[in-house]
This record gives sequence, C-alpha cells and structure tokens, in this order.
Amino acid sequence: MKKKFAFLFTGLVLLSACSAAPKGGGATEGSAGGNKQEGDTIKIGMNMELSGAVAAYGNAEKEGIELAVEQINADGGIDGKKIDLISKDNKSDNNEAGTVATNLTTNSKVVALIGPATSGAVKSALPNATKAEVPLVTPSGTDDAITKQGDKVQAYAFRSCFQDSFQGKILAKYAHENLKADKAIILGDNSSDYGIGLTKAFKDEYKGKIVAEENFTEGDKDFQAVLTKIKDKDFNVLYIPGYYTEAGLIIKQAREMGIETPIVGADGFGDAKLVETAGASNVTNVFYTGHFSTKAPATDKVEPFIKAFKEKYGKEPSSFNALAYDAVYMVKQAIEDEGSADSSAIKKGLESLKDFKGVTGEMTIDKEHNPEKSAVVLGLTDGKETSAETVNP
Repeated sequence: MKKKFAFLFTGLVLLSACSAAPKGGGATEGSAGGNKQEGDTIKIGMNMELSGAVAAYGNAEKEGIELAVEQINADGGIDGKKIDLISKDNKSDNNEAGTVATNLTTNSKVVALIGPATSGAVKSALPNATKAEVPLVTPSGTDDAITKQGDKVQAYAFRSCFQDSFQGKILAKYAHENLKADKAIILGDNSSDYGIGLTKAFKDEYKGKIVAEENFTEGDKDFQAVLTKIKDKDFNVLYIPGYYTEAGLIIKQAREMGIETPIVGADGFGDAKLVETAGASNVTNVFYTGHFSTKAPATDKVEPFIKAFKEKYGKEPSSFNALAYDAVYMVKQAIEDEGSADSSAIKKGLESLKDFKGVTGEMTIDKEHNPEKSAVVLGLTDGKETSAETVNP
C-alpha cells in the first residue's frame, strides 16, 4: 500500500527519521553485519501503525503477526528458540516509523523487522534498517520503489505482498480478457505514487483503447463534473486507481448518475468503508485485486489459518491479517533454511526463499526482493464478495 489502505475482509469489502547510524556502520554488499541472535529467544521487531490515521490497518497486521508468533512458539519455536516479539507504534507517522526502526534495531537489537504497513512509512523506516543491516519485511507496502530504487535493489527490503506495477498489469489483463472490455476510461488519483504507478502499469499493459484519462486529488469529495464529462463517452470499463476514501464516493456518484459499466480498482478498494461510503446497492459490478480470498484458496494453508484466526479473534480474517501472518512465517523459513537467526543469515534466507507456501499464495522471492505469486481479483455485488478469480501475470 502506499497509504496502503487495502483492508480486504472476506465476505465483505470490505494497505526518515533520524538518529545516527548504529555502531558497525552502514550496510555493504556481501557484508555480514547486523544483529546477532543471543540466548534462548529470537527477537523480532514489529514497527506498525497502531494509532493515528491508518491504525485499522496496522492493528489488522498486528493480529496476523501475533497469531503466527503464538503458533510458532506453541510448536516449540524456531530450532527450539521462542520468538520474542517487540512491538512499537509508529503512530501512522512516517518520521516516527524511521525512529521506531532505529529504536528496534539499535536498542532492542532485533534480528528482523515486520512492518510498517504503509509504503510511505516503510520508505522512512528502510534507511535505518539498512544502516543497522537488519532485514525488513513489509506485509502491505506495495510501492515498487520500496525494493528497487532506480537500478539499485534495496538489500534489506522484502515484502509478502505484490507490488503496484503488478496490480496494474493484472487489472488491465482482467478488464480486457475476463470482462471483455475493449474501451476503458481511467479516473485516477494523481496526488499519490500509488495512483500514478497503478495508472502507468495499466496503460502499459491494456490491450484495448484508452478512451479518456481524468484525474482527482486525495481529499476530493465532489466528482459530479468529471463524471458528467465522461458519462456519454463510449466505454465499457471504468478504472479507478486510488483508495477507498475517494473511490467510494466516485462509485456512489457514478451509479447515481446512471453509469453502470464495470468498475475496476486495486487493493486500495479493500476496506469495509468503501461499501459504507458508496452504499451497498451501488457496489455491484465492481472488481479489485486482492491478496487473499476464502473463495479462491491459494494453498492448503488457508483453511487451517482461517480456523485458527476465527478461534483467536472471533471473526473472518482479512488480507492484511493473512499478509502479516505470511511475513512472520517467511522469516521463520529463512532462519530454518540458513540454520541461523542472525540478521545476515535471515537476509540471505529471504533472498533465496523459494516455493514458500503461504496463506496468500505459493511464492518465490525474485532478484528484486518481490514475491512471485498470483493475484486474486474479487468481484462485488450489492457490496458483498460474490466471486474470486485467480489471475496469473
């Protein structure tokens, strides 16, 4: 997520600071620095948005992380060592996320970081994780620039989610091949890297004709003028690369104006407030990319996860729950593969992670530290998930 608001509840619609560099200097290619595992525990840090504007997403990921840690420890830990989860609240503030990363790596001496949830916070935390030579796994930071900036792969950045360019391509393919839509209009958020990246990826991949491209800005409320402008054009799909906050209003106003064409969007649609804002009856013939669905289980890990999650929390799991759960198990697999819980070993294990079976899919980490896996496109009728189709790139 950029803001990364995607909160995909099953059955509902529902992703620089600071301080001096740690002792030991900066990370270098092939270095074996970072923190060392000591004693009978493995310290893992959680840098998450637990209060503030996007606390709902951080707390959802906290649930998935805590369930994974609880299960691993109950099963005897990792190579006999229990996980000591050290949780910190970055308060949905990017600068604070950087400070928390430094605190966890230099004071608490964690060997790996899970989070933050949002891309902006991840990008603020990453320089300090890199200085400390401690690998960071974000469950939901989808900005392409997290793992690769220019031609340079970010050595200590990993994720359990797919990235924005992947989503845009999947949606373009789905619109053209599955929805048989050959004339698209794009109404995108041009105020965020999230919306801009999704727009570019869609345009690069889409095999039909882009009839028109219009923009909005985060915080806009009234879309009547732009919808009136496109209403009478000849198109058969409306692509909205943006978050649920504006997308919900666009869907509501579009449907009330009589625009009934299919609407597609990315995982930023995936919050219960999309339906609340748009009105359930208006959220029909709406499709968006998701990381997880019980209607299209990616692996045999899904059913046990759902059962355990319901037992612990009394509710259906969301994509954020599942992605965070997978992030912890990715770190576990890296430790087991390398036979060490030192930061340098975890980094190496994550780089070479192959055929890892997670709740959100079977994945292999590619050379740019992104998981290679399929996506699920969820379909909504009257605000409820009524279809889920696995789409491969």
